[in-house]
Amino acid sequence: MVVQTIPARIRWAVDFIDVQPTDHILEIGCGPGTGAELICSRLETGKLFAIDRSESGVDRTKRRCAKFIEAGRLTVRQIDLATLRVPVKRLNKVFAFNVNLFWVRDASAEVALLHERVLPGGTVNIFYEATRREQVPEMVEKTSAGLVDAGFRVSVIDSKQPAAIGIIGRR
Repeated sequence: MVVQTIPARIRWAVDFIDVQPTDHILEIGCGPGTGAELICSRLETGKLFAIDRSESGVDRTKRRCAKFIEAGRLTVRQIDLATLRVPVKRLNKVFAFNVNLFWVRDASAEVALLHERVLPGGTVNIFYEATRREQVPEMVEKTSAGLVDAGFRVSVIDSKQPAAIGIIGRR
């Protein structure tokens, strides 16, 4: 089997969210499964629920992370965030990387859903690749506004290397 590399921006983001062994985490837009692989490697009794609207993204994550699915640490589903049903007050963290939903359209219903499901003290961690620096202000402004409107306290982190931005909503 060919070892697939994990991009530096994904490593940086997963390191930032500080996955704890008992965390219950939702990943929005799991794509090729790189984030899921890193997150699951840090879980012991915790669980990751990874979703993607794309069938190919779900398939790629399932193939890449089969051992974590077998171990019961990972569940992967093809579903849109708006239709997600997760028990209320269950999640410690939410992780998303390059999920444009939060800044390209009104995502108030989806962010409200996250607010209902994240435990007090938990975080919603939305990251974007920031190679197009001219887009960063709009990404930060729109994503932050959506989180604040839903009741999250927001902070922003900006990394030049790797070029990434994080908008963190704390419940």
